[in-house]
Amino acid sequence: MRDYDELISFLGEWGPFQRLIFFLLSASIVPNGFTGLSIVFLAGAPEHRCRLPPSANLSREWLNASIPREVQGGREGPSRCRRYRLESLANFSALGLQPGRDVDLSQLEQEKCLDGWEYSRELYLSTIVTEVWQKEYSLCNHGSADWLQFCADLLYQLGDVHSAVSYSWHGTDLELRGGLHSGVIPESPRWLISQGRFKEAEIIIRKAAKTNGIVAPAMLFDSTEMQDMKLQQQQQKAYILDLFRTRNIAVITVMSLLLWMLTSIGYFGLSLNTPNLHGNVFINCFLSAIIEVPAYVIAWLLLRTLPRRYSISGTLFLGGGVVLFIQLVPTDFHILSVFLVMLGKFGITSAFSMLYVYTSEIYPTIVRNMAVGATSMSSRVGSIIAPYFVYLGAYDRYLPYILMGSLTVLIGILTLFLPESYGNPLPETFDQMLKVKGFRNRQHTNHVRSSKETEDSKTQITPL
Repeated sequence: MRDYDELISFLGEWGPFQRLIFFLLSASIVPNGFTGLSIVFLAGAPEHRCRLPPSANLSREWLNASIPREVQGGREGPSRCRRYRLESLANFSALGLQPGRDVDLSQLEQEKCLDGWEYSRELYLSTIVTEVWQKEYSLCNHGSADWLQFCADLLYQLGDVHSAVSYSWHGTDLELRGGLHSGVIPESPRWLISQGRFKEAEIIIRKAAKTNGIVAPAMLFDSTEMQDMKLQQQQQKAYILDLFRTRNIAVITVMSLLLWMLTSIGYFGLSLNTPNLHGNVFINCFLSAIIEVPAYVIAWLLLRTLPRRYSISGTLFLGGGVVLFIQLVPTDFHILSVFLVMLGKFGITSAFSMLYVYTSEIYPTIVRNMAVGATSMSSRVGSIIAPYFVYLGAYDRYLPYILMGSLTVLIGILTLFLPESYGNPLPETFDQMLKVKGFRNRQHTNHVRSSKETEDSKTQITPL
């Protein structure tokens, strides 16, 4: 029985039909950039301080000294969540005392922001944080932005859960339905064949041949092949638990879930942290976006020339190692720090883009879409966690980089134990899945050991 690659070999590898599908799928991803990272600006928290009520009878000196100073992220500035007790300040102002000269500010009692906040309009005129009513604990603990990001990512994650499940029954046609391009992008013939929908697959293949200017064979599927495929499909029904059906597949799945999640933490952590970098936030976000263009180009070249494991692991080592190195840069070297952040984003983005190809090459056709959907769902968990890594910078400016860099290097080491798919045909069945590094040798050793024990037992048995 022929495999799918042999069946469609007459189409060629990069004809007009393949190019059309590629660019249509690429265009459908463009809006994701805005929806994914617009939260950087929409939920931006500008510089703020406790608001004083208009009825506060304070002199100009006491108005300027009403907010205590504190260190935030390695920089000293006015407190965002505390103010000196307003009643005490009013008494000092009425007595004509001067702050710092007549009154020791460090000994004054402090209180919460009971009258809201004043926001700086130097960078943002309006954001969700400035417009939505917030309780003090929400603003001071970054709760508003957290919950907004959480809800957006949760919906995105639920969409990936739906994809992971619905792919097993409906394929990509259900997911693309409702889009402007759904009438142009066809279903995957490989998936249709795996589901026994041979007529639909044949129509798409013949349409592809017509678009490429190639005459398709008179008969694509003979009765023997269809019977064999249907028999094989009856024997193999795919469910989400099939991603853990054997020890080898379970280990690959768990490692893939961790790989996607931790890579996503590094990617979104560095992306969401751009407003905290030195310099103009809009320029930094532009640099963070533009650095992804060469990252994708490098990823494409690596996928064409080098093994998958070493390409992904190498770019993860680059991104994680550079991010770890940021803590060694002197404080005054702002440009160097920004450059290292962008270089780290370059490495992690390259690795992230290769995960889609690598994951789809590991799993067989029957669960390929399900596996990509499940691992993509895991990356959404990473994107939910990423903002909390960024907020750790309020306690130590280098702590987010240390955590993200360490996790990225760790997952880069773990990637080296995954099977290599470069140069291998796509697996069609579970039996064709590659094994985790070390499994094959261990199984071979056990087989040799059991054979030796059998031979020894035979030699010990003497005939009567």
